[in-house]
Amino acid sequence: MSTIERAEVLVASPGRNFVTLRLTISDGVTGLGDATLNGRELAVASYLRDHVVPLLTGRDPARIEDTWQYLYRGAYWRRGPVTMTAIAAVDTALWDIKGKVAGLPVYQLLGGRSRDGVLVYSHASGTDVPSLLDDVARFRDEGYRAIRAQAAVPEIGGSYGVRRGAVYEPAATSLPDEQPWSTEAYLDFAPTYLEAVRETHGFGFHLLHDVHHRLTPIEAARFGKRVEDCRLFWMEDPTPAENQEAFRLIRQHTTTPVAVGENLSSIWDVQHLITEQLIDYVRTTVVHAGGITHLRRIFDLAALYQVRTGSHGATDLSPITLAAAVHLDLAVPNFGIQEYMPHVPETMEVFRSGVSFADGMLHPSEEPGLGVDYDDEAAARFPYEPRYLPVARRLDGSVHDW
Repeated sequence: MSTIERAEVLVASPGRNFVTLRLTISDGVTGLGDATLNGRELAVASYLRDHVVPLLTGRDPARIEDTWQYLYRGAYWRRGPVTMTAIAAVDTALWDIKGKVAGLPVYQLLGGRSRDGVLVYSHASGTDVPSLLDDVARFRDEGYRAIRAQAAVPEIGGSYGVRRGAVYEPAATSLPDEQPWSTEAYLDFAPTYLEAVRETHGFGFHLLHDVHHRLTPIEAARFGKRVEDCRLFWMEDPTPAENQEAFRLIRQHTTTPVAVGENLSSIWDVQHLITEQLIDYVRTTVVHAGGITHLRRIFDLAALYQVRTGSHGATDLSPITLAAAVHLDLAVPNFGIQEYMPHVPETMEVFRSGVSFADGMLHPSEEPGLGVDYDDEAAARFPYEPRYLPVARRLDGSVHDW
């Protein structure tokens, strides 16, 4: 019987800070797992090195479910993003190993294809409406069938989701950048640029928008009702999800679909939202929701209530998570859409991708496992650098939801 022989926690910053877990079993097969928690990377790295790695040596890598339960139940302190990200790294690496041992891509181990490819959306943005419209046109020309649209609010110095230069990178400073925010200005402006996108580019593609937790429930309800004629694929994170009952109020006022979950980490965090049908898409991720094993449970629960998947896929999730997500997306029956932001060249010097983009969809590698490799020599050129997400402040100086 093969056993886990070595577990390595690898931290590097090739364009973004990434924490990677590499497991090696006694017959030499390796598996990779993503353990990146944006802005709190070293907390997960320490959790793995100090508390998880010592538990793995000698375990049977084939017992994925047993290892998941061992790490989750055995710790006593359950859930939370640090714990679930660490467990996700182990779980994903074990699925990678299982695929390599079986000689099959991971999606085959999950039941095979439910579709030919994975529909993705990417991010169009602009400093004003004309530049946003140009960016939408660019993504349409590149073959995207779904596009998220964000534009800078006039006279507000910082606006979520708007690129500075060629790449959108919110975690770009060693201490949090403080950005101004005005809900009133946003509510006046955002519907107008979404309407402009539809007027200019029509309805032949899916249009998405991210509110990013910044509205109260009644403000979100008003926004959703205002943009109903734009036929959004979804409005994402309209209000903070700590008070899940708040989404019932939004539901009472608008038919605009709602997507939530990128910063939630377990099936219990989304149980009420799903079973009460307060959302249309669940956005939990492989890396932050306990790996492939646990995310599959969330998606299976969602399928019972006609809630579809829409996993988070920003560039603070490494190519390992993207590959794992695409394998799962390909297999589950209630897939909706997958967020996709191509990684910068520095990232791809360290990671060999396990997916390819064509005709608005992602396709997984047919190699055994996840099809992702990690280059230690390249990673050594990118040492860890502290980087934080910005903090939003209202114009009166008080801290607002990011």
